Amino acid sequence: MSTSERLDRRGRDLQSPLASSLSPLAWLVRARCALTSHWPEYAMEAAGLGLFMLSACMVVALLEHPSSPARQVLGDPSLRRLLIGLAMGVTAVTIIYSPWGKRSGAHLNPAVTLTFWRLGKVDGWDALFYAFAQFVGSVLGVALSAWILSRMIVADPSVNYVVTLPGERGWGVAFAAELVISFGMMLMVLLVSNRPAINRYTGLFAGTLVATYIAIEAPLSGMSMNPARSFGSALAADIWSDLWIYFTAPPIGMLLAAETYVRAKGLRAVLCCKLHHDNSKRCIFRCSYG
Repeated sequence: MSTSERLDRRGRDLQSPLASSLSPLAWLVRARCALTSHWPEYAMEAAGLGLFMLSACMVVALLEHPSSPARQVLGDPSLRRLLIGLAMGVTAVTIIYSPWGKRSGAHLNPAVTLTFWRLGKVDGWDALFYAFAQFVGSVLGVALSAWILSRMIVADPSVNYVVTLPGERGWGVAFAAELVISFGMMLMVLLVSNRPAINRYTGLFAGTLVATYIAIEAPLSGMSMNPARSFGSALAADIWSDLWIYFTAPPIGMLLAAETYVRAKGLRAVLCCKLHHDNSKRCIFRCSYG
């Protein structure tokens, strides 16, 4: 048995009910076990969301920056938003079905990880490190896009570091919209990923929803569903006024979806928390796929 496997087994032992009475030192040991044995998954989550943010900045710059030939040819903003949605949907699908996405589960979103922790599928330390990695990945992805495209382009008001902001109808509509789309995304993930016969299509459903939401819902809230995604943009643009919407509505919406699913199907119906489980990659979660 390798060192990583021994640490992983030690970490799982500390997830038992007896772990709740462990000393602070034991909790630190538990954190070390998680970090030492599962750090590749954490890094994959950071890289996944980082690539998503890089793609978002590049696609929006291509289609919205005034000096872009594509922007000059495509005068209809609805058409440009549709194309952005398609591009980001394809990006999401590509990340989910990549070797790294198959291994980490491709949460790419602290609200997703929080919901699966609430459902008992993710250990507390893994949830914490996943969320931290997702925030880091978002920040680095936006920074990398500014370096590749030049800060002048990404900071232009037409791109504005792809900041998510409420639309003309205000923060109330934006909050409600974020809650609804987050509820819809998580409910879809639970319905599809927990059916072994169709689990492998979860990523396609997720990418389709991302594309649809950007095309239709983006004028209301900017279409985030993701606290880390919004934080990376807000940090680069130094715009903080409405960030609370994207830190509260997506987790609430996804937790409500989880509650709805559990009340209808039962907690045992939640088999795992990977968006794609029909693969040979290791699973670090409390998995019931066998």
